[in-house]
Amino acid sequence: MSHLVYILYSATLEKYYIGFTSDEMSERLRKHNTNHKGFTGQIGDWAVVYTESFNTAAEARKRELQIKKWKSRIMIERLISRQSSAGSGHPDL
Repeated sequence: MSHLVYILYSATLEKYYIGFTSDEMSERLRKHNTNHKGFTGQIGDWAVVYTESFNTAAEARKRELQIKKWKSRIMIERLISRQSSAGSGHPDL
């Protein structure tokens, strides 16, 4: 089973959302884009802009927390850019 760290982007809010899941990414994205009380439930235009795959949920959660601790839009956009230019694999950040 694969565990994914992902970053979503909302053009309406101009914000990123960082999470991790063991579900299929398409199903997780559908849940984010449905109307619910959470942060992502208010807007239905979330799009996946980044993913990393891990063997265990613990590894994925650790990476999610690492990215969230950055609290830096610049670092997040740099991470997304590196994946886009590299095609696949894990960036060094």
